[in-house]
Amino acid sequence: MTETMGRRERKKAATRQALADAALQLFLERGYDQVGIKDIADAADVSTTTLFKHFSGKEALVFDDDAGQEAALVAAVRERPQGRSIPAALREHILKNKIDAGAGDSEFARFMALVDGTPALRDYAHRMWLRHEVALAQAIAEDIGAAKDDPVCAALARFALETLSLARAQPDSRKAVEAAFALLEKGWQVAAP
Repeated sequence: MTETMGRRERKKAATRQALADAALQLFLERGYDQVGIKDIADAADVSTTTLFKHFSGKEALVFDDDAGQEAALVAAVRERPQGRSIPAALREHILKNKIDAGAGDSEFARFMALVDGTPALRDYAHRMWLRHEVALAQAIAEDIGAAKDDPVCAALARFALETLSLARAQPDSRKAVEAAFALLEKGWQVAAP
Protein backbone atom coordinates (compact mmCIF):
# COMPACT_ATOMS: atom_id res chain seq x y z
CA MET A 1 0.00 0.00 0.00
CA THR A 2 2.84 2.42 0.76
CA GLU A 3 4.09 1.90 -2.81
CA THR A 4 0.93 3.50 -4.20
CA MET A 5 0.96 6.32 -1.66
CA GLY A 6 2.70 9.57 -2.43
CA ARG A 7 5.25 11.15 -0.11
CA ARG A 8 2.67 13.43 1.50
CA GLU A 9 0.27 10.55 2.21
CA ARG A 10 3.12 8.46 3.65
CA LYS A 11 4.10 11.31 5.99
CA LYS A 12 0.48 11.74 7.11
CA ALA A 13 0.16 8.00 7.74
CA ALA A 14 3.45 7.98 9.67
CA THR A 15 2.35 10.93 11.82
CA ARG A 16 -1.01 9.29 12.50
CA GLN A 17 0.71 6.05 13.50
CA ALA A 18 3.23 7.88 15.70
CA LEU A 19 0.39 9.63 17.50
CA ALA A 20 -1.57 6.41 18.03
CA ASP A 21 1.55 4.58 19.25
CA ALA A 22 2.53 7.41 21.63
CA ALA A 23 -1.00 7.62 23.03
CA LEU A 24 -1.29 3.90 23.66
CA GLN A 25 2.13 3.75 25.30
CA LEU A 26 1.32 6.68 27.59
CA PHE A 27 -2.13 5.30 28.44
CA LEU A 28 -0.63 1.93 29.35
CA GLU A 29 2.14 3.51 31.43
CA ARG A 30 0.16 6.18 33.28
CA GLY A 31 -3.51 5.36 32.83
CA TYR A 32 -5.95 6.97 30.44
CA ASP A 33 -7.17 9.71 32.77
CA GLN A 34 -3.63 10.79 33.69
CA VAL A 35 -2.63 11.56 30.09
CA GLY A 36 -3.57 14.78 28.31
CA ILE A 37 -3.68 15.64 24.63
CA LYS A 38 -0.58 17.82 25.03
CA ASP A 39 1.32 14.89 26.56
CA ILE A 40 0.53 12.78 23.52
CA ALA A 41 1.42 15.50 21.03
CA ASP A 42 4.71 16.13 22.83
CA ALA A 43 5.57 12.42 22.88
CA ALA A 44 4.96 12.23 19.11
CA ASP A 45 6.81 15.53 18.58
CA VAL A 46 3.86 17.31 16.94
CA SER A 47 1.57 20.17 17.90
CA THR A 48 -1.86 19.62 19.41
CA THR A 49 -3.29 21.20 16.23
CA THR A 50 -1.63 18.43 14.21
CA LEU A 51 -3.00 15.81 16.59
CA PHE A 52 -6.54 17.11 16.04
CA LYS A 53 -6.05 17.02 12.26
CA HIS A 54 -5.64 13.26 12.59
CA PHE A 55 -7.88 12.35 15.53
CA SER A 56 -11.11 13.74 16.94
CA GLY A 57 -10.10 13.22 20.58
CA LYS A 58 -8.34 11.02 23.12
CA GLU A 59 -10.60 8.01 22.64
CA ALA A 60 -10.07 7.98 18.87
CA LEU A 61 -6.32 7.61 19.43
CA VAL A 62 -6.89 4.17 20.91
CA PHE A 63 -9.20 2.80 18.20
CA ASP A 64 -7.71 3.35 14.78
CA ASP A 65 -9.16 0.54 12.63
CA ASP A 66 -12.85 1.39 12.39
CA ALA A 67 -13.12 1.00 8.59
CA GLY A 68 -11.24 -2.28 8.70
CA GLN A 69 -13.60 -3.68 11.31
CA GLU A 70 -16.67 -2.81 9.25
CA ALA A 71 -15.17 -4.37 6.11
CA ALA A 72 -14.35 -7.54 8.05
CA LEU A 73 -17.91 -7.83 9.42
CA VAL A 74 -19.40 -7.41 5.94
CA ALA A 75 -16.90 -9.94 4.55
CA ALA A 76 -17.91 -12.44 7.26
CA VAL A 77 -21.40 -12.40 5.74
CA ARG A 78 -20.49 -12.17 2.05
CA GLU A 79 -17.55 -14.57 2.04
CA ARG A 80 -18.83 -17.25 4.38
CA PRO A 81 -18.49 -20.87 3.26
CA GLN A 82 -21.35 -22.48 1.35
CA GLY A 83 -23.92 -23.85 3.77
CA ARG A 84 -22.86 -21.73 6.76
CA SER A 85 -25.68 -19.56 8.09
CA ILE A 86 -25.25 -15.83 8.55
CA PRO A 87 -25.51 -16.07 12.37
CA ALA A 88 -22.90 -18.87 12.40
CA ALA A 89 -20.53 -16.79 10.25
CA LEU A 90 -20.94 -13.76 12.51
CA ARG A 91 -20.45 -15.91 15.62
CA GLU A 92 -17.19 -17.28 14.22
CA HIS A 93 -16.02 -13.80 13.22
CA ILE A 94 -16.69 -12.36 16.68
CA LEU A 95 -15.11 -15.32 18.46
CA LYS A 96 -12.00 -15.25 16.29
CA ASN A 97 -11.49 -11.49 16.07
CA LYS A 98 -12.87 -10.19 19.36
CA ILE A 99 -12.94 -12.94 21.98
CA ASP A 100 -9.96 -15.15 21.07
CA ALA A 101 -7.85 -12.42 19.43
CA GLY A 102 -4.60 -11.91 21.25
CA ALA A 103 -5.01 -14.98 23.46
CA GLY A 104 -1.71 -15.40 25.27
CA ASP A 105 -0.49 -11.96 24.13
CA SER A 106 0.35 -9.93 27.23
CA GLU A 107 0.34 -6.60 25.32
CA PHE A 108 -3.15 -7.31 24.01
CA ALA A 109 -4.26 -8.29 27.51
CA ARG A 110 -2.92 -4.95 28.83
CA PHE A 111 -4.76 -3.12 26.05
CA MET A 112 -8.05 -4.88 26.84
CA ALA A 113 -7.59 -4.20 30.56
CA LEU A 114 -7.08 -0.51 29.73
CA VAL A 115 -10.26 -0.41 27.63
CA ASP A 116 -12.39 -2.45 30.01
CA GLY A 117 -11.11 -0.51 33.04
CA THR A 118 -11.70 2.96 31.55
CA PRO A 119 -15.40 3.89 31.24
CA ALA A 120 -14.73 6.50 28.52
CA LEU A 121 -12.84 3.96 26.38
CA ARG A 122 -15.31 1.17 27.04
CA ASP A 123 -18.25 3.39 26.01
CA TYR A 124 -16.40 4.72 22.97
CA ALA A 125 -15.50 1.19 21.83
CA HIS A 126 -19.14 0.14 22.19
CA ARG A 127 -20.42 3.12 20.19
CA MET A 128 -17.84 2.52 17.46
CA TRP A 129 -18.72 -1.15 17.22
CA LEU A 130 -22.45 -0.38 16.91
CA ARG A 131 -21.77 2.10 14.09
CA HIS A 132 -21.31 -0.93 11.85
CA GLU A 133 -24.94 -1.94 12.28
CA VAL A 134 -26.28 -0.34 9.09
CA ALA A 135 -23.55 -1.72 6.84
CA LEU A 136 -23.92 -5.17 8.39
CA ALA A 137 -27.72 -5.12 8.09
CA GLN A 138 -27.45 -4.10 4.42
CA ALA A 139 -24.95 -6.88 3.72
CA ILE A 140 -27.30 -9.40 5.34
CA ALA A 141 -30.27 -8.07 3.36
CA GLU A 142 -28.32 -8.13 0.11
CA ASP A 143 -27.18 -11.69 0.78
CA ILE A 144 -30.70 -13.02 1.25
CA GLY A 145 -32.36 -10.79 -1.36
CA ALA A 146 -34.34 -8.68 1.10
CA ALA A 147 -34.94 -4.93 1.03
CA LYS A 148 -31.92 -3.04 2.39
CA ASP A 149 -34.04 -1.67 5.26
CA ASP A 150 -35.55 -5.04 6.18
CA PRO A 151 -36.26 -5.01 9.95
CA VAL A 152 -35.36 -8.69 10.42
CA CYS A 153 -31.92 -8.11 8.88
CA ALA A 154 -31.48 -4.97 10.99
CA ALA A 155 -32.43 -6.90 14.13
CA LEU A 156 -29.93 -9.67 13.40
CA ALA A 157 -27.18 -7.09 12.80
CA ARG A 158 -27.99 -5.21 16.02
CA PHE A 159 -28.22 -8.28 18.22
CA ALA A 160 -25.11 -9.87 16.69
CA LEU A 161 -23.09 -6.74 17.43
CA GLU A 162 -24.50 -6.48 20.96
CA THR A 163 -23.30 -9.98 21.82
CA LEU A 164 -19.81 -8.57 22.27
CA SER A 165 -20.74 -6.25 25.13
CA LEU A 166 -22.87 -8.96 26.71
CA ALA A 167 -20.01 -11.44 26.49
CA ARG A 168 -17.42 -9.12 27.99
CA ALA A 169 -19.59 -8.78 31.10
CA GLN A 170 -19.56 -12.57 31.64
CA PRO A 171 -16.86 -14.68 33.29
CA ASP A 172 -16.67 -16.94 30.20
CA SER A 173 -16.94 -14.64 27.16
CA ARG A 174 -16.69 -17.45 24.63
CA LYS A 175 -19.54 -19.40 26.24
CA ALA A 176 -21.67 -16.24 26.36
CA VAL A 177 -21.14 -15.54 22.64
CA GLU A 178 -21.99 -19.12 21.75
CA ALA A 179 -25.17 -19.02 23.87
CA ALA A 180 -26.30 -15.69 22.40
CA PHE A 181 -25.71 -16.89 18.85
CA ALA A 182 -27.55 -20.16 19.51
CA LEU A 183 -30.58 -18.01 20.28
CA LEU A 184 -30.00 -15.80 17.23
CA GLU A 185 -29.60 -18.84 14.99
CA LYS A 186 -32.95 -20.28 16.07
CA GLY A 187 -34.67 -16.91 15.67
CA TRP A 188 -33.08 -16.36 12.25
CA GLN A 189 -34.33 -19.75 11.03
CA VAL A 190 -37.87 -18.72 11.90
CA ALA A 191 -37.83 -15.05 10.95
CA ALA A 192 -35.53 -14.75 7.91
CA PRO A 193 -37.42 -13.43 4.88
